[in-house]
Amino acid sequence: MKPSIPKGTRDFLPKQVNKRNYIFRTIEGVFKLYGYVPIETPSFENIDTLTGKYGDEGDQLIFKILNSGDYLAGVDREELAEISSGKLADSIAGKALRYDLTVPFARYVVQHQNDLTFPFKRYQIQPVWRADRPQKGRYREFYQCDVDVIGSASLHNEVELIQIIDQVFSELGVSDFKIGINHRKILAGLAEGLSIESNFNDLVTAIDKWDKIGEEGVTKELSSKGLGGEAITAVMKYAKSSSLSHIGDILQNTKGERGMEEVNMILTELENLGVSSCAFNASLARGLSYYTGTIIEVIADGFSGSICAGGRYDDLTGIFGMKDISGVGVSFGADRIYDLMEERQLFPSDTNVSTELMFANFGAEEASFCLSLLKEVRVAGIVAELYPDAAKMKKQFSYADAKHIPYVALVGADEMAKNELTLKNMASGEQRTINSSDLVKELKR
Repeated sequence: MKPSIPKGTRDFLPKQVNKRNYIFRTIEGVFKLYGYVPIETPSFENIDTLTGKYGDEGDQLIFKILNSGDYLAGVDREELAEISSGKLADSIAGKALRYDLTVPFARYVVQHQNDLTFPFKRYQIQPVWRADRPQKGRYREFYQCDVDVIGSASLHNEVELIQIIDQVFSELGVSDFKIGINHRKILAGLAEGLSIESNFNDLVTAIDKWDKIGEEGVTKELSSKGLGGEAITAVMKYAKSSSLSHIGDILQNTKGERGMEEVNMILTELENLGVSSCAFNASLARGLSYYTGTIIEVIADGFSGSICAGGRYDDLTGIFGMKDISGVGVSFGADRIYDLMEERQLFPSDTNVSTELMFANFGAEEASFCLSLLKEVRVAGIVAELYPDAAKMKKQFSYADAKHIPYVALVGADEMAKNELTLKNMASGEQRTINSSDLVKELKR
């Protein structure tokens, strides 16, 4: 039987890992530049840490972990007889794979609050898991690169995060990205103005699907939730608004006015900083229930799905007992960014160059001679290796080509006698004989 892996997961070849690491290094470098520090959390959490934080749809996508040993031992027999998977899961699964990095971060902050300096600026690059239906750009296991500030309600944090987004995608060479911004208070003001506050979650969930199901799909969904035609017409007018000025009449005398003021302040600051990639997006809603303020999403022209998203959460730590701590953050979807860059051939040509120099193997004596040179170049920080077998040169050169090794050192009996080596440039085919003592200097040059 041919081995396989679960749907929605992937193996990565060395060249793919190198490209992914290029993304991680680029993102991490920008995070560090803005003063953020790294943390890590376990891949799984207690199930009550995660459930109830993402809305009903999110909770259904959490991977639950069966209790160790006889997981049915403590289950009530009546529950077993009912065959209710929902009730049964609560009894047999006490842990779950993390759904995102934000909720575990809130738990982390509460648990380690006495060891942290607030405002606390953290970044975290780790995998998450979702029991989603696998499809293009949507995986069950994927990496998130999160950056958050917690312990400050200042809108300067949003401005800084959008600067980070702008710099990350500029450094990755993605030129057509667009940063959309909205505010949950604007959406709450819309619900208030239309007297549909009780349908707020339905409203947000439907608008959040605008890019996927369009105006007709959102209309049908809102109608199925009991909204009347007049309210739906107003929601459609709102969602198609292209600027803050267009929605002022809908949000007059509601809490949405405060949201408009905050979005306007952020956009003004970004304009002063020369960041032109960010604009108001009325149809941006972000379905996660813990968002309370600014919401942010990044897309690229012609590419399906967001490549970065986030927002402000005013009291996420409150569910763990630490009240009134506001935070804001964004998450870069490394796997979608990888797919985008691969599709557009945006990776640098040297991404797959790992070994910089290979010593060819002419036999036991020559290989022994090369070992001391190999040690010398490695001490100098040059990634080098010796071909392990005295195979035909064609095979050794093919190996170097396949690994994109730029230089091969040839050391035969004549070179050993003269303490020399022949250095071959694999791209041009040029060969030059140099003194062994000049090897490091030559490669550095």
